Amino acid sequence: MPIVPPESIERDNGGCGVSSVRDATAPGGVVTHSEDVVMLHAGRATLSRSPGSQRHRSEFFRVEPGCSQMSMSAEVQTGPTSEADGPTVWMNIRAATWAYRLPILLLGGLVALLYRPVVGFDFVTWDDPWYIVRNPHIQSWHPEHLWAIATEPIARNFAPLTIFTFLVEHTLWGLWPGGYHATNVLLHAINAVLVFVLLRQVTGRPWIGWAAAVLFAVHPVQVESVAWISSRKTLLAATFTLASLICWLKRERTGRDEAWGMLWLVLGLLCKVSTVVVPPIVFVFDVMVMRRDRGEAMVRQVVPAFFCAMFVLMTASAQFTYIGGIRGHFGMNKLQLLAVDAVILWKYVGMLIAPSNLAVLYDPPTDGIAGQMAVSIIGWGLAAWLAWRVRGRRPLLTFAAAAWILLLLPMLNLFPLTTLMNDRYLYLPCIVFFAVAAAGAEAAYRWALARLAKREPGTVPRIVPLTAGVLLLTLVGGTYACLTTRQLPVWRDGASLWSHAREVTPTLTVVHIEWANVLHDRGRNEEACAVLVEALEQCRPDEADRERIRRKLSEWRTETAGHLGGVESR
Repeated sequence: MPIVPPESIERDNGGCGVSSVRDATAPGGVVTHSEDVVMLHAGRATLSRSPGSQRHRSEFFRVEPGCSQMSMSAEVQTGPTSEADGPTVWMNIRAATWAYRLPILLLGGLVALLYRPVVGFDFVTWDDPWYIVRNPHIQSWHPEHLWAIATEPIARNFAPLTIFTFLVEHTLWGLWPGGYHATNVLLHAINAVLVFVLLRQVTGRPWIGWAAAVLFAVHPVQVESVAWISSRKTLLAATFTLASLICWLKRERTGRDEAWGMLWLVLGLLCKVSTVVVPPIVFVFDVMVMRRDRGEAMVRQVVPAFFCAMFVLMTASAQFTYIGGIRGHFGMNKLQLLAVDAVILWKYVGMLIAPSNLAVLYDPPTDGIAGQMAVSIIGWGLAAWLAWRVRGRRPLLTFAAAAWILLLLPMLNLFPLTTLMNDRYLYLPCIVFFAVAAAGAEAAYRWALARLAKREPGTVPRIVPLTAGVLLLTLVGGTYACLTTRQLPVWRDGASLWSHAREVTPTLTVVHIEWANVLHDRGRNEEACAVLVEALEQCRPDEADRERIRRKLSEWRTETAGHLGGVESR
């Protein structure tokens, strides 16, 4: 039975345990050192504490064929060793908090520092009135209002748990917007930590987890989701989606993991229907990464898929009950929509690499872009072909490609939405993009170091990769953080939001209508009417928007005439 010396056990410095075991010569060996026990069996290793210790720690590894080094799959279980005194939920939470104290402190502090100005922001005139300011259901705990929260869609979304959080907050601080903004910032910080935990678990690479989590936290495309109070549903759904995936995407998954994953999934569905992507993502992971039988993997997702289908049906009907947004694409067939989506997906990639001209609404062209559609479809086809070709050697890359599409699938207008393109649609999909980018950067740098070390052995200290990685992440993350600080003031209030939108997307009728609403609320009726007239003449509104504009013009001109009449009578 081969013995692995204690010095062959390497621990990372991120507070997350063992990163590799060197000089493991064959499966089936048992290695003992003090309280640490490493067992190798069937290509898998487990590091745990001895039964006499007060706590135990188990970590699983995978052994690469033809390699004497094992890489961690990063599944960590912490709890007391006595089965009679099994771990409670509270003990597990405390253990997880302590194990990930460094990511919690650094990522949480980074988000709090970057987004601290939003606590002084106001509500905006884009869904905030419907969800909070003029929502009678969050103003009382009366059973009638609780029933309405649990059963009625609001602003074309069925999100009872999201509305319930607004009820709790209205009880705490009424209509003070700072409290709602602070909750959004807290949720974004939690999500950044969950991104780190999930990617470290799936990839076994702490660096990939750190890089993706930092970019996720600071990228300016996230400003809409964090600084817009009504985007609470996106943040909450992301929290439960990430928690569910952490439970499901494990190398060694237990029935208890699946039960917790199911609970988080249902809670996420109660926040936003986009959580339906969890079962297909888990299925792809089981089949492509874990090499499980397709039939078995599909059976495991039957119950989650049933709940997802139920919530999809409940939300799909609500999408047709609200007039607003952009509806020019409603007349397209599915093939036309998919062609437009192919172009938009490349725009999303561009936004993640070099974000500029971000706005609350976009007006992507849908006519006269046949060439762009063809090139975009060919580009995504090549990307899909390459991802499929490497499925045997790089299963995680194939899984990442599938996860990118699946996370964006609810926003591709297969079920009609009132917008084609939004920043918030990238809140979770950007994780995949950042993880792949970090993995690519790490692979390129390791290749370069290997070539250098081969030419001049012993000249590359081990600190070099870590230092270079930190500097690169600081440079890229710092650039995105600066862009975020510039984008934040856009969401200060309704006036700043829609004045900026008029600059970026001046062709959208809804932008002019919302800007006119801001002017009207401030008592500037004549200016508001002029904006609506301009929208009628220059923006080619559809019949529904024309009717809205005519009605507002009639009402506001009557108000102005009445005000002038009152002044003359005095």
